[in-house]
Amino acid sequence: MSIRVLVVEDSPVALAILKKILNSSPEIEIVGTAKTGLEGLALIPDVQPDVICTDFFMPHMNGLEFTSQVMLDYAIPILVVSASVQEEEDTHRIFQLLEAGAVDILPKPKAGLDAENMRLKRSLINKIKVLSGVKVFKKKPLKSAHHQSNSSGRAVSAIQLSSRPKMLVVGSSTGGPLALQSLLTAFPKDFPLPIICVQHISLGFLQGLIDWLNDYCHLPIQIATAGERPEPGKIYFPPERQHLEISHQGRFVHSQLPPVDGHCPSVTTLFESVAQLYGRRTIGVLLTGMGRDGADGMKAIADVGGLTIAQDEATSVVFGMPKEAIELGAAQKVLPIQSIGPMILRAVQQLSLHTN
Repeated sequence: MSIRVLVVEDSPVALAILKKILNSSPEIEIVGTAKTGLEGLALIPDVQPDVICTDFFMPHMNGLEFTSQVMLDYAIPILVVSASVQEEEDTHRIFQLLEAGAVDILPKPKAGLDAENMRLKRSLINKIKVLSGVKVFKKKPLKSAHHQSNSSGRAVSAIQLSSRPKMLVVGSSTGGPLALQSLLTAFPKDFPLPIICVQHISLGFLQGLIDWLNDYCHLPIQIATAGERPEPGKIYFPPERQHLEISHQGRFVHSQLPPVDGHCPSVTTLFESVAQLYGRRTIGVLLTGMGRDGADGMKAIADVGGLTIAQDEATSVVFGMPKEAIELGAAQKVLPIQSIGPMILRAVQQLSLHTN
């Protein structure tokens, strides 16, 4: 059975490139194309796609309106393929499509055979294959989400920390932006730890992700500068295409060593260096994502006595990375995404009360 794909794209040139790429895979069948979101919606009942690729900027109905409507009526996995990340200043608008229910984002491939384009072609086909196995759920239209409470009414699991933590590290991939939003918005302005996140994301999207998260988080977010010391109450990401480690002096180090588990920056590379320096004073969190990056790094944190938490299957878009860590015996807690931030916050606050 081939993967049935609907492509919604108003540029004839971009549509021709996407068709050429997707038709090169024997596992993918393009069952329909549309120039606008309205055309795309009209096609869905007839072509019954497994996956939809959509642009962001389109006439009559843009990608955000289209995504919202698809998730309201059908719940089909959506991949956003858009050039607007390179061309628009307010790149964080792309991430509104993820809030509306799209699963992943990718820059639009251009014609040509350069290395970047070949990488994008492989990535596009791989992402379609991943999305075809993702279960998405119908979503009600988004209300204004600025600084929404993430409390879900569930009881937050309690943990006891044996020693005052010094560092919180987080790894995520497919489905990660929304998971990061849920986790990071749980922390108040006076959160006493530095937070370092590695999110697998296509080239050109990192600053948009940071800008979008900054709209919601109480803590400032920035790209880690080499030689700088991580500060409590700040959130850091590695630069694009560079591993991020912590030196023995406690300073950020960038490196362009080969990918680990297929990724640069790698979650495992960060986790292992933090485990070496901070030992049991480390909290490691592994969120939704494809593959196994982060599993060995989480094991390194667990082995030195740090606290390790994996996102559970029910709330993960793709249960690859957390599952690998769980199977290694590296995850001490397995929790729904909405419980992870409040649980960490409560544990850190209780420890501060007992040690003050």
